[in-house]
Amino acid sequence: MEVENKGVVKPAFVSSLSILHLFLFSLAKCDSSFSPPVNYLIDCGSSHPTQLKDGRTFKSDRETTSLLSTAEDVQISVDSNLSPSVPSPSLPLYQSARVFQEESTYSFYISKTGRLWVRLYFFPLPHPSYNLTSAVFSVQTDHYVLLHEFSARNNDSPVFKEYLVNVSDSRFSLKFKPKKNSFAFINAIEVVSAPDTLISDSATALSPLGEFKGLLKSALQVSYRINVGGPTITPDNDTLSRTWETDGSYNTFPQGSETVAVSNKSIKYPRTGVTPLIAPNSVYASAVHMKDPRVMEPNFNLSWMVNVEMSYSYLIRMHFCDIVSQSLNQLYFNVYINGIEGVSALDLSSQTKALATAFYKDFVLSASAITNGSILVQVGPANLQQGKANAILNGIEVMKMSNNADSLDGFFSVDGKCKRPSSTTKGMRIFACVGLALAVTSMLLLAMICIRWKKRPRDWEKHNRFSSWLLPIHSIKLFSSNSSCRSSTTFSSHKSKRDHSVSPRGPERFFPFGELRQATNNFDEKRVIGVGGFGKVYLGMLEGGTKVAIKRGNGHSGDPGSDKCDSIDVNSALFSQIANFHGR
Repeated sequence: MEVENKGVVKPAFVSSLSILHLFLFSLAKCDSSFSPPVNYLIDCGSSHPTQLKDGRTFKSDRETTSLLSTAEDVQISVDSNLSPSVPSPSLPLYQSARVFQEESTYSFYISKTGRLWVRLYFFPLPHPSYNLTSAVFSVQTDHYVLLHEFSARNNDSPVFKEYLVNVSDSRFSLKFKPKKNSFAFINAIEVVSAPDTLISDSATALSPLGEFKGLLKSALQVSYRINVGGPTITPDNDTLSRTWETDGSYNTFPQGSETVAVSNKSIKYPRTGVTPLIAPNSVYASAVHMKDPRVMEPNFNLSWMVNVEMSYSYLIRMHFCDIVSQSLNQLYFNVYINGIEGVSALDLSSQTKALATAFYKDFVLSASAITNGSILVQVGPANLQQGKANAILNGIEVMKMSNNADSLDGFFSVDGKCKRPSSTTKGMRIFACVGLALAVTSMLLLAMICIRWKKRPRDWEKHNRFSSWLLPIHSIKLFSSNSSCRSSTTFSSHKSKRDHSVSPRGPERFFPFGELRQATNNFDEKRVIGVGGFGKVYLGMLEGGTKVAIKRGNGHSGDPGSDKCDSIDVNSALFSQIANFHGR
């Protein structure tokens, strides 16, 4: 059957290829639209609804009074122009605010459970009674701490916080808790459903490399959302009202980078996996790839670095779309995060089966792999013979994951308990134990020195050094005082348990005066075996039965110090041994 139209004959049927193309296009259009079942938009402190350029309308305080439970609050609004740093699309939301002097709670009914966007807007507006830059407060949900002792101290730029929280109850609460003697404030709030397909439960773990499961149990905070190689994307150009910033300030090797862009309409989405809800086509329509490696080092990597908080794990989503190849199977490259190879020889053709088709990959980087407070994302050519040496990247998303305290800001849980990581706690305990041991040791040494100082000999200043009395483990060398013994004798360097030592003259031993007196029966005159110019010599017997000759100065000889020195000899001529003993 044919239809005649102004002399032109056209077939009345449409080719199956056109039908398939139309079906896929319609499917993509359906996937690009999203009507959130939960959609709370509040312009806090405003007396009338506020409509943004992207078409969204934020309700006023009067329209949302049933959602707020507070003892007393203060509303602030300004009509004057704000700081130029305030983004124009959301400027109206920063012109009013609510101030809470006590803990206050917003309660929302959740008609469909799942992940929710929670977006908070802060800007310290001027007020005669409240200095909002000095406000210190926490913000938390029923299960997660979003902000702990937060403060917006810069009155020149707004603070925007964006979270993804999984909710399984029909009620969802958002609590503002001022610190003692302080207050809290908020300019605007969004609590909106996120698509179920936006974040899956699994990703590629990087340290160690494997599969990570449990993303649905974590709250997420959006740290960075970067449109690589393309312009800023504002909420009115994103179905989920997201903002994508440019990559210029994060690209660490711009001299090796080259930007490429195609028409947004040329971007295709596969039937499963990636939809425009994952990222708008304007993200995939621009990219950065390697400059011609023939004029540069052939094995360099394209690199982007972002600063992050340590002690947290991060979900990193990388967006890819091959808009540089002329045919399939020409692009192979490696993906690295903080020097860890996440994917080797990634072939987008095998993943998408077509050029200019969207693809993304999720990675989880654990807190232990973040050592310098930054995350380095890199792509570089694979060492393969096939294909051209090239690499490409279209977008980056970095999201902080809640820690073991279910917090995204510190280690305090919603019940106020501190739950630091076990490794950190163990390290702190070891450090404390070592410090305590060193402190105790130092105190004991100081006490010993003080005791030895109090017991120091009166003539210590005339010794060669004070270690002879302060530290008994040091070598000891005694000298006569005031030249009292002209022929003074040197003692050994180290005493044994029996006070024996070795000197050039033979074995020596130190004898207390009492032992000498006992050996000679109190210097009995019957034991005198000789008299010299310096005193008498007595025959003595030690405890072991050894006989010794003991010479005692008489104090009246020509030796001026003989009355102060006593010596004993075990003489070989008398007793077949040679030894010298000195004592007092």
